[in-house]
Amino acid sequence: MLFGASTFIWVSPFSTQDITLLTKVKNMGYDIIEIAVEDKNLIDWKQVKEVARDLDLKVTISGAFGPERDISSTEPAYRDIGKEYIIDCIKIAADMGSPIFGGPLYSAVGKTRIVSEEQKKQERNWCIEILGEVSQVAADYGIELGLEPLNRFETDMINTVDQALSLVRDVNHPNLKIVMDTFHANIEEKDIPDAIRKIGKNLLCHVQGNESDRGTPGTGHLEWEGIKDALVEIGYEGAVVIETFGQPSKELARAACIWRPLANSADELAGEGLTFYQELFQ
Repeated sequence: MLFGASTFIWVSPFSTQDITLLTKVKNMGYDIIEIAVEDKNLIDWKQVKEVARDLDLKVTISGAFGPERDISSTEPAYRDIGKEYIIDCIKIAADMGSPIFGGPLYSAVGKTRIVSEEQKKQERNWCIEILGEVSQVAADYGIELGLEPLNRFETDMINTVDQALSLVRDVNHPNLKIVMDTFHANIEEKDIPDAIRKIGKNLLCHVQGNESDRGTPGTGHLEWEGIKDALVEIGYEGAVVIETFGQPSKELARAACIWRPLANSADELAGEGLTFYQELFQ
C-alpha cells in the first residue's frame, strides 16, 4: 500500500512558492504528494516534476470544482469551462506520472438544491455526455478518472456509492472509475467496508482515507479495521491519501464547511496520520 498526503493539508491554493512541501512530505515518510489543482497557472509544473523526481516522490492529481467548473450546470459556458479544466488536469496528470485524476467531476462542490425531476434529468444528461468525452481523453493519455461521491451537505447529485456506480455505468467508459473518500462515506454509507466491496477492485481507483471528522486518521470513530480488511479482500493496490484542509481558502471553507482547526497543526495531522496508516496497513 502506498500512502500520500494532499497539499490541501497545508495550503490552498497550492503554488510554486509551496514547493518545499514536497521535501516535507518525503521526509515525513510518505510515498505520494497529492496536488490539488485550484489554479494550474500558479504552478511551475516542470519544477515540481523535477523536485519530485529528485526526491523519488510520486505525485497524484486531484481537482477543485467551483461553480464555474460545473459540467452539469445550466450555464453552457460553465459546462465548457469544466470540461476544459478536466482535460487540462488529465494532461497534467499524464505529465506528472499520476495514474489518476480524481474529484467530484460531475458538479460543483457546495451545490445543494431541490430541483424538479426534469431538471435533474437534464443536468445528469449533460454530465453523462461530458464525462464520456473526457473519459476518452483520459484513455488517450493513459489516465483513469476517479469520480468521488460527496456527502449531502456538499452536493445534491452523487452522495453514495450506489449513485456513483449508476453514473459510471451510464457513462460506460473503462477509464471512468470511483474514488472512495471515507469522510463522505461515513456520512452517507450504512457500511463502509460493504461499500468498498460493492465498488470492487476493477472500479476503485483511489482512496482518500479521511477520519470521521476530517481530522487525524485514527482519532475518530471510523471502522478502520473493517476498511482495511475490505481493501485487502478486493485486492486494492492503489494509494491511500489523507485529504483534509489546514488552511482552506474562503471559497473552499464555505464549500466544505470547514469552520475550525481539525488538529493542533497540519504537520501533526500529517505525521500522526501516516503513523496510523503504517500501523494499520503494514
